[in-house]
Formats: sequence, structure tokens, C-alpha cells
Amino acid sequence: MSSLEDPRVLFAAERTLLAWQRTSLTLMGFGFLIERSGLLLRYLQTQAGDPSPSLAAHVLGMTFILAGTVLAVLATVQHLRVLDTLRPPEIPPRYWRALAPVTTVSTALLGLGLAAFLLL
Repeated sequence: MSSLEDPRVLFAAERTLLAWQRTSLTLMGFGFLIERSGLLLRYLQTQAGDPSPSLAAHVLGMTFILAGTVLAVLATVQHLRVLDTLRPPEIPPRYWRALAPVTTVSTALLGLGLAAFLLL
């Protein structure tokens, strides 16, 4: 439980959550890049007469995307735990504390959508 009675504690927690969100977005983007690069390599191998498709890039890319999604959810849970420890003097009046968690959960849902798109 915080005893600083300062709204900067809340803002520091939000900055930490948003840093985790950027990390999860980076993982998802990197996974998408790996997955699409594998698709390009498979296309080039087929054009060269080598029909052996490699699923390694697809599996690795999907792993990165799902890791980013899980990270976004875990970061949101951790942030909500921190918010539960704050006292009223540490939260500015009429401040919408749910904005950062909603944004991060939306990122996780979009990551799941991306994974579903790539699987189909």
C-alpha cells in the first residue's frame, strides 16, 4: 500500500503499464513480420521448384504474437493490482483510471484478432 498521498504514484503506474503495452505491441509486430517473411520465403521456394513449405516461421511468428497478447493481459492485471493499493488522495478527482487498462486490453484483443487472421 502506498503512503505517499501523491497523484504521481498513479501516473507512474500508468506509464509502467503503457511501457508494457509498447513492449507487447513490439512483440506482436515482430511476430507478424516473421510470419509474413516465412510466407514470402515459401512463395519463393515454390517458384524455384522446391515445394517444401517450412512452418518454422509461421510457428515462431504466431508464438511472438501470442506472447505479446499474453503480456498485455498480464500487465493489465498487474496494473489493476497496483490501483487497488492506492488511496483517494493519490487519485485526482474525476480522473478516469480505466483508460490505460482499457487501451491495453484492446491491444490484447487486437492481437488475438491478428493471430486468428493469420491462422485462417
